[in-house]
Amino acid sequence: MFLKYLKLFLKMSTLFIVGLIGLIILIGFLFIQFSPQFGGKPSKEQVALYQQSPQYKDGLFVNETPTTMDMNFSTFMSVMKDYIVGVPHNTPKHPLPVLSIDSLEIVNRPDSITRLTWFGHSAFLLEIQGMNLLIDPMFGATPSPHPWLGRNRFTDGLPIEIKKLPKIDAVIFSHDHYDHLDYESILQLKDKVGQFYTPLGVGAHLAAWGVPVEYIHELNWWEEIQYEDLIFKCVPARHFSGRGFGDRFTTLWCSWVIQGPKQNIYFSGDSGYGPHFKTIGEKYGPFDFAMMECGQYDKRWDNIHMMPEETAQAAVDVNAKLFMPIHWGAFVLALHTWKDPIERVTKKALDLGIPIATPRIGEPIVLELAEKPNSRWWEAIE
Repeated sequence: MFLKYLKLFLKMSTLFIVGLIGLIILIGFLFIQFSPQFGGKPSKEQVALYQQSPQYKDGLFVNETPTTMDMNFSTFMSVMKDYIVGVPHNTPKHPLPVLSIDSLEIVNRPDSITRLTWFGHSAFLLEIQGMNLLIDPMFGATPSPHPWLGRNRFTDGLPIEIKKLPKIDAVIFSHDHYDHLDYESILQLKDKVGQFYTPLGVGAHLAAWGVPVEYIHELNWWEEIQYEDLIFKCVPARHFSGRGFGDRFTTLWCSWVIQGPKQNIYFSGDSGYGPHFKTIGEKYGPFDFAMMECGQYDKRWDNIHMMPEETAQAAVDVNAKLFMPIHWGAFVLALHTWKDPIERVTKKALDLGIPIATPRIGEPIVLELAEKPNSRWWEAIE
């Protein structure tokens, strides 16, 4: 009798586990299929246009420098092990300080100044030629399609809330990863933005989220477009793209040159180190200011996220008069301590003799001023 009930129990337990796994798979499938966070897909007409791009091969975008995303089994297992074990001090003990800015400060600034304000990670407000631009405005708490799938940012808030931002003339995106393109941020921003500029394919996400297509401008590498007194130049990066299963490499990634009558600015987006930096510097430099990726790296994927020492060298390559390390200070997306990027890149910048800016989140950089923020503020934070 006991064995009979034991077999029945085991059978029912097996059915329950199989059913539960099936339910989880079904929920995951439905979430991916119908959740708006995953964005949209380019139309057949758009894909036909992409096929004319040298970067588009066999239905996917490719890097100029051969870049593999494959890991062998032992490397994959080592990454999984490290993520499970974790890294000490990968987040600050307390929320990072944030300097607040008021909308009136933005509205009332003199048109003659060029001012950048860092929101953490790669998000910036750029005030230039009397206009307000946002760069990779990921203002959400978690860089993932659902809050349960990621960890919150290192700050309790932002320098200014989206609803308090004045009119934004243009928004520029480097690629479609969650830590750069955020669904909730776009919903709150779209009605106060004039124009959106993206690499090829990324505009489909914006259109799916309600941005009018006439406000969306997609560019290929080495293409440029004029907006008022500014020229936006879409230039290469060494990275990849994708927001869900099966869409990796289906949209383009890029870096940007923002050229005005008085200032020439570079934004690296996400990138592994490569010869494209020197090419960009020779073609469009020198740059008065360069925002250079420095964070979320690992030797096992340094071909898509450069190491801090490479960040400083890349700033030299693009011929930057002053650079700022970005892509750190907000999220845990790799296996280094939260201070490692800034500590290593400042040391290498000193070795190379290149000026570096290290503002606190919300601390403005005014390019026309001789003095730029360069305190080692992170040293006082655990």
